[in-house]
Formats: sequence, C-alpha cells, structure tokens
Amino acid sequence: MTTDQPLASRGRADLHIHSLASDGISSVTDIIDAAQSAALDVIAITDHERMDAALAAQGITEARGSTVSVIVGEEVTSRGGHVIGLFMTQRIAPWGSLRSTVARIHEQGGLAIIPHPLVPYPLCVSGRAVRALLDEADAIFHPDGIEAFNASTARMRWSRGAPEFARGVGLTALAGSDAHRAADVGQAVTTFPGTTPDDVRAAILAGTVEWTGAPYTWKGQLDMFVRQQQKNARAVGATARHRVLRSGLGRDLGYPRAAARDR
Repeated sequence: MTTDQPLASRGRADLHIHSLASDGISSVTDIIDAAQSAALDVIAITDHERMDAALAAQGITEARGSTVSVIVGEEVTSRGGHVIGLFMTQRIAPWGSLRSTVARIHEQGGLAIIPHPLVPYPLCVSGRAVRALLDEADAIFHPDGIEAFNASTARMRWSRGAPEFARGVGLTALAGSDAHRAADVGQAVTTFPGTTPDDVRAAILAGTVEWTGAPYTWKGQLDMFVRQQQKNARAVGATARHRVLRSGLGRDLGYPRAAARDR
C-alpha cells in the first residue's frame, strides 16, 4: 500500500528471520547486532517450530536497552504450507491443517502471515488455499498479511505475481528477508508508521505498511545451503557426543544459557 508519509520517517522492520535454533547459522546476538547496523527498528525471529531463541533475543534487547525491538514469532509447518505467527505466546506444533494453524495463531492474539506464497512446493501456501481461507465466514481463519516479497524466492517466476495477488485478494503486503544468517538481516524491509512492535501490529491490520527489498543471488543461495549443511553436521556430532558419550553441551542453539534445555 502506498502512503503519503516520507520513507525516512517510517519505521523499518524485518519480519522473517531464522537463527541457529532452527535452520539459520547465526546467533541471536549476531542477528541483533546486524539489525542495529541495518538501522532496523523491529525484527521478528521466526524459527521453524520453536520460539525459544526469539524469547531469548527479546530479553537481550530489553536488557541492553537496544534500539531494536524483537517480536516473538514462529514459522509453523502446516499440512497446507508454512505460516508465520507474529506476537506469539505459545508454540504451535507442526502438521496441523492450514486452517487450524491460522486459527491457533489468532487464538493467542497473534497475527498470521503467509510467507513465500504461490511457489509450487509443498511448504509454500498456494493461491487457491489463501482464497479458501478468505472465503471462510469466520475471520479467525483469515490471514492478516502475505509476503509480496521474499528475498529467498523473489527470483522464481511464481513469486513475481505475489504483489498483484496480494492486491487482488485484499491482503496486507509485506516483505521478509527470510534471513538465515546475520549478514542477510534487512535484505527485505517492511516499513510502517511508528517505530515499535505495537506500531507494526497496527500497521499490518490497517494495511498501512510498504515494503522494499532485493533478491538473493543464486550464488549466495548456494553458499547459504553449504553453510547450513556444515552447521547441521556439527549439530549432529555435538548432539551425539552429548547424548551418547555424555560429553559437551550438545548442539549450539545460538543464544545464552541454551545448553541446559532442549536436551
């Protein structure tokens, strides 16, 4: 949506970021530092099927008095594709229906965002599925927004139609970096009136956000994939040593004092 407010006076948010706790390769402190360097006001950490790193990041920014605020999110795997929940208070288990996943996000006061839509891949929500949700009589099943731009899928031909699709179905259009390393935080930015997480929520619901971003290069995507596999190999080894040999702390979850939990 276009507004009359100058871009420089609007808040900047990256609402789709992954940390070491799921399939990212950067710690939450590195992510926070990168967000500050990118002049972001708000970030959402949206790890797959978990909220612990996001909660830790929120506590770190509050303790630091950081200029960056953290929204606790979760990217939930439903049978109909991924759904991002923002402003989460309770983890949602994966593999529910798309319909029930959106409803469960709303039941806890969260916002349901459809990430990287339209790509014909099982973990991406189809346009038909989005329309089916919006046809539901009860608004609890309606998404609150959709990524019109995702830096990871933006080069795919299916994603080029996302902005027009968002306009056609009347959903608030957002951008997400889908960053899996700190260096990519801010690759895609959603701008909004204000500077706080509450302002982000209000802007999504009112449809007063705008977005900007640049796609990742294919070379960069390949490099990211290689780094993820290296991280996964280290995680498997660390987990095995901890559980079988009773040595070490297990895999690195990317935030302070994480070693004692998730074991």
